Amino acid sequence: MKRTGRYAVLIAGGGVAALETMVALRSLAEDRVDIELLSPDRDFFYAPLSVYEPFAGGPPARFDLGELTAGIGARHRVGSLRAVAPEKRTVTTGHGEELLYDALVLAVGARRRVALPGALTFRGHEDAPAITRLVEDLEAGSVTTAAFVVPSGVTWPLPAYELALQTATRLGSGRGRLTLVTTEEQPLGLFGREASEAVGRLLAERDIELRASAHPERYADGLVHMIPGPPVPAERAVALPALGGIRVAGIPGDASGFVHTDAFGQVVGVEDVYAAGDGTTFPIKQGGLAAQQADAVASAIAAKAGAPVEPEPFDPVLRGLVVTGAGPIFLRAELGAGHMYASRSDEAALWWPPAKIAARYLGPYLAERAATAFAPFALRG
Repeated sequence: MKRTGRYAVLIAGGGVAALETMVALRSLAEDRVDIELLSPDRDFFYAPLSVYEPFAGGPPARFDLGELTAGIGARHRVGSLRAVAPEKRTVTTGHGEELLYDALVLAVGARRRVALPGALTFRGHEDAPAITRLVEDLEAGSVTTAAFVVPSGVTWPLPAYELALQTATRLGSGRGRLTLVTTEEQPLGLFGREASEAVGRLLAERDIELRASAHPERYADGLVHMIPGPPVPAERAVALPALGGIRVAGIPGDASGFVHTDAFGQVVGVEDVYAAGDGTTFPIKQGGLAAQQADAVASAIAAKAGAPVEPEPFDPVLRGLVVTGAGPIFLRAELGAGHMYASRSDEAALWWPPAKIAARYLGPYLAERAATAFAPFALRG
């Protein structure tokens, strides 16, 4: 990034947190900032809809990052972040380039790893064909039992519920035995009591057995083995991945590689370096929360760049759209100081636009380009 006289903001990443920061920053700071997005990817995939793909939903929407950045007067540089030198306000890319910044935003996401050895790990679009085959085998009767597993460790549990619910809806009653295995005490308990009870009713209505407070160890010989407790019989098992931080040289992280930030997203102990999204130590890894972290970062940077805005701290509100195969369910929980104190569930939209990723700036920006990809009717079975 070359000096232009404007406040130079370099955003490392190409996911929700990165793009929300970019769009929010342009809206808040207008032409006071020069924005460059550094990402190894050329496209942004609307990953949360990958749970819909195995059920004839089609691949998730894809957006060209060059077009998205150009649309708000920013630039996209293809490359990865290798190291940061905060004292010089420079970064080194994977290609050996040295880039200058006034503010750096780390939105590099998290690393996914196998959490349940022996099971199919559902990471998203790339694993949709395997889920399609599982559903076909269940329909044909060649497979009669299957388990969908939320593993121990850091993960986002919602996709396991969506895969189980859509599979059950597709099969109908009396065909196949499905089990939802989770480390949570209550189904999607992080959304609070009302939402959790609504999800529990959905599981019961579709005859999906719930094994809560379970800690899966491995999948072998047709059994999901637990610590402690009896194993769950399943001819096939689908598990979500566990997440770990992506370490960047020059940036301190915890033992798992996640980055500590303050309420405005600034990396603790590192001036003018911010972080948002799955790579931070905030325990819930979800796109809507990543967008809210990005909003806090954008407001802080915009103020530093001279924009007449008051920085707004990260005040998390958890929103989840559950794809069930028979119409979506909207869940909402307000989180105060890390503690849930309000919970709602409804078949009607609880936010607008009614997207899988509830993002104040990015949601409308993407909806203008692919509105039907996010409308609730597009999510019905």
